[in-house]
Amino acid sequence: MRTNTAINYQQYFEKGISFEEYLKRFAAEIALGEGSPFAQYLPQNWQRQNRLIRKIKLNEDLQKAIDDLKQPVNWLLITEHWCGDASQINPVILKAAEESNGKIDLRISYRDENEELIDAHLTDGRSRSIPILVQLDENYNLLNTYGPRPAEAQLLVMDLLSKGEDYNIPLHTWYAKDRQKAIQEDLVKLIESAV
Repeated sequence: MRTNTAINYQQYFEKGISFEEYLKRFAAEIALGEGSPFAQYLPQNWQRQNRLIRKIKLNEDLQKAIDDLKQPVNWLLITEHWCGDASQINPVILKAAEESNGKIDLRISYRDENEELIDAHLTDGRSRSIPILVQLDENYNLLNTYGPRPAEAQLLVMDLLSKGEDYNIPLHTWYAKDRQKAIQEDLVKLIESAV
């Protein structure tokens, strides 16, 4: 569990946006075309994310973990439109929140606009990798975090980086083969940590 008592999570959660608003802002950034510094990443991430939003189905274990939640939890998702991992992971997080019947309240916070927040959740104590899902109780106390990607995918990325190789294509090939199974397994563990 990652803890940081100096962060006012309630403040970040309350100023967070809905997933619907996130999608509207994503579409608006794509419409900027070359006016966005991340124009090269946005269309593919948009397409990948929306395909998964339409087709993702929760597995039985994840649905059971959600159903077994006794207390509501708040999920604060730190992300950005340009992030390839986010396009693979965020749709699963959205679906889990939607299928929770109000037990999971999901809000989005942009990494680049909230440096204090992401700096409290650095990957390996040094990297501002995203997405990071912060799980809070009903009083906005930190329970646990998840991210930036499943452990097997993280090992793949770290191995390729250590060799000076690009990881984009191998990583998204891994996601395609995994079909969001590892993400769902990780979310089961995250939710069960709140029970």
